[in-house]
Amino acid sequence: MSKKGRVLVAMSGGIDSSLAAVLLHEQGYEVVGITMKTWDYASSGGTKKETGCCSLDSINDARNIAVDLGFPHMILDIRNEFGDYVIDHFTNEYLDGRTPNPCVLCNTHIKWDALLRRADKLGCDYIATGHYAKIREENGRYVISKGIDENKDQSYALWGVSQQSLSRTILPLGNLYKSQIREMATERGFIELVNKSESYEICFVPDNDYRGFLKRRVPGLEAEVDGGDFVLEDGTVVGQHKGYPFYTIGQRKGLGIALGFPVYVTGIDKKNNRVVLGTVKDLEKNGMTVNQLTLQKYADLNGKSLETVTKVRYNDHGTPARIEQVGNEIKVWFHDQVNAIAPGQAAVFYEGNDVIGGGWIKSSFTWKEDETGAIVEHSAIPQI
Repeated sequence: MSKKGRVLVAMSGGIDSSLAAVLLHEQGYEVVGITMKTWDYASSGGTKKETGCCSLDSINDARNIAVDLGFPHMILDIRNEFGDYVIDHFTNEYLDGRTPNPCVLCNTHIKWDALLRRADKLGCDYIATGHYAKIREENGRYVISKGIDENKDQSYALWGVSQQSLSRTILPLGNLYKSQIREMATERGFIELVNKSESYEICFVPDNDYRGFLKRRVPGLEAEVDGGDFVLEDGTVVGQHKGYPFYTIGQRKGLGIALGFPVYVTGIDKKNNRVVLGTVKDLEKNGMTVNQLTLQKYADLNGKSLETVTKVRYNDHGTPARIEQVGNEIKVWFHDQVNAIAPGQAAVFYEGNDVIGGGWIKSSFTWKEDETGAIVEHSAIPQI
């Protein structure tokens, strides 16, 4: 066995995870490659050709890298586990009027656990992935930090990985830029990786039609929810929609309604099958509540008030905010307005480049200080 140890590398067949395996192999680790089969797209009733990390082509691409470099590769079938947890959660969140983030959920509750279980069986000391982020140890805790490539940083997607999992995780790409990865692949003759297109779709919805997926997943749903009211924030009915699960906070296109001015979805009212519409200004909130927390940099935030930069979606640059933990929830008071805060999405709190932790957005609100300096909160949107 290598003095550096044995590492199980998650290989999707793409350039990032492939180069993670290549680099660890070159650094002297004993590498074992593994590709996880999470989903069989044909079973969803979709018509588009299967692509992405679960396709046969991607599995073969990962295996070819392993064969070229002489390390073992295997396939791990986690379709049942993935479907029971991630896909059921995805479906139920939309049915609850929320907007899910299945990729974050999969990372935190499926992939890492599945990798570690197989690593233990194979006698691997570590697991590794091709995420653009860094891990370090500070004050006895493992902390995720941003990768140096701001355009590719994936720390947002890793806030839910446990301390135990992080203690055995290697992220080889955190100190590299995407351009360097492409150069390395070219230098090593892996031209097919450089030319391979990257998929940004949800793996089990590769046609990007989540509404069609929900209709196939829940027979009779379309008829059950069709014909609810579009309402303005004051309750005025302005039309009928096709079912509240088929709309998301911030949506403008595809509403099928004309009011003489641009309108956006600003709220989802599941109980009354209503979709609330408003102006872009109505989308702006400066506060939110976050629950189902996972903390990384600190073991506990109870009693602490921290200044952070908080992200409310993957491609969000982040907004300065004060956060405070109250029980199992964190209250967030932004120092500026934030557009389209969607319940069900992940919120991640940063201190500099470090991930303090994160959770799932429960609700949003507006706040201001009264004449005494006390915070007064208000929400005009029905919260689920």
